[in-house]
Amino acid sequence: MRSVATHPPSPARVRAVAMPAAEAPAFPPVVLTFAASDPSGGAGLQADILTLAAMGCHPLSVMTALTVQDTLDVSDFRVLDRDWVMAQAEATIADLPVAAVKLGMLGSVEMVETVLEIMRKLPGVPLVCDPVLRAGGGGALGKDEVGYAMRERLLPLSIIATPNLPEARILAELPEGTADECAEKLLPFVKHLLITGGHGDEHEIHNRLYSRDGHRETFTCQRLPGSYHGSGCTLASALAGRLALGENLASAVQTALNYTWRTLRDAEQLGKGQFVPRRLPLDFCS
Repeated sequence: MRSVATHPPSPARVRAVAMPAAEAPAFPPVVLTFAASDPSGGAGLQADILTLAAMGCHPLSVMTALTVQDTLDVSDFRVLDRDWVMAQAEATIADLPVAAVKLGMLGSVEMVETVLEIMRKLPGVPLVCDPVLRAGGGGALGKDEVGYAMRERLLPLSIIATPNLPEARILAELPEGTADECAEKLLPFVKHLLITGGHGDEHEIHNRLYSRDGHRETFTCQRLPGSYHGSGCTLASALAGRLALGENLASAVQTALNYTWRTLRDAEQLGKGQFVPRRLPLDFCS
């Protein structure tokens, strides 16, 4: 639900990490996303559905919360009853083969426990955790305790988490921490960590990928002008989609970053606030 600055690598890198050539699957991979509904259509479930479609995947969308928001900010939200969320998830996973899962806004500690119970029914399925704690306009989407519960309960089940730096600081309990300092605190909980940059006034954006085995990679690119609604949702959903398609993690991260930048490059100011990423047409991922 919040924005994350994702921007283009150099032209050489864009060419180097074009969508990998691979045989198209007989059927689109199924990706399950847990997120809140955004009535403005710019973030949340709506962003996930468009992004996963652009990746060539079939989205299963389990709603965790209702929000009152526009392209300016979130003014209120209501987390759904646990039983309703369980019912949505159980109906879909009993019917369709889930190839990957993406988490967005959960909104409460109880919802963290609900998702944990559901994930136990999906052993071995890659989980991308987007710890949504703030909207792009700055509004809170849950107390910090929700982030701590995600860190303790869901990050260990995730193949990767994708916080922006402000969220990484909340998760790591380091209010002024650098990306490196936050990663040191968080890697005991999660195998891979992508901390996205762009929330300062620097001219170059640094998106940093950390792995528990010590591997590090930094994706450096120029800042795009403007502020964007739902770019964090776009990045995490694109990453889950690429993993569902069988792409390895490092390549999937590069592909998702490149795709997200293209949606921001062509974003439109449909309302009075942030620009809305243009996630379709499908040839964005060609």
